[in-house]
Amino acid sequence: MLFQTKDLKFSHPGQKEYHFQDISLDRGESLLVLGKSGSGKTTLLNLFAGLLSPHSGSVVLDGTAINQLDSGKMDRFRGENIGIVFQKPHLLAPLDVKENLMMARYFSNKNGQDADELLQELDLSHKSHSLVNQLSEGEAQRVSIARALINRPKLILADEPTSSLDDENAERVVKLLQGQATKIQAALIIVTHDHRVKEQISNYIEVKSV
Repeated sequence: MLFQTKDLKFSHPGQKEYHFQDISLDRGESLLVLGKSGSGKTTLLNLFAGLLSPHSGSVVLDGTAINQLDSGKMDRFRGENIGIVFQKPHLLAPLDVKENLMMARYFSNKNGQDADELLQELDLSHKSHSLVNQLSEGEAQRVSIARALINRPKLILADEPTSSLDDENAERVVKLLQGQATKIQAALIIVTHDHRVKEQISNYIEVKSV
């Protein structure tokens, strides 16, 4: 099994403790994590990414218990093995599209995907040398996806990737993420409140505040 969590518990200071159900995903498999605002789904994504450490339980990716890594090793491990698509693209404005991808490659020792080939697959070749402020919202999102995929991560995490999209573009983005996950044999987890995604990913859990 590529990705597993077990007995995860976490609480923010002065708040209730979240108890999350166990998850197991193999290469190429997808999971949808549904939940309303405040349900803990973003906390769960941050636990998957190693951005938070659980109070108890474990998060294991390809045999590595990431919650046991110190911050320096976790940063390196994340850069090489976890691709995160944030709700709002965190792109570097002074750099063009391709340079944003190559910057992500810089922080990894892995042989990742070819940047030009990946941009072509995401219909972004014509924007390769465009600055971030020259991109449409949809283009910026696809660049964010490309950056998350450039190092061939074992785990792809997407935070609300369809929340601001119409039905057609929401479907397109999910298919794009699934297609790339299958191509590089990564596990894909989409965290969202958008129930439309259930039409494309039948494997889902719901995070509910108690």
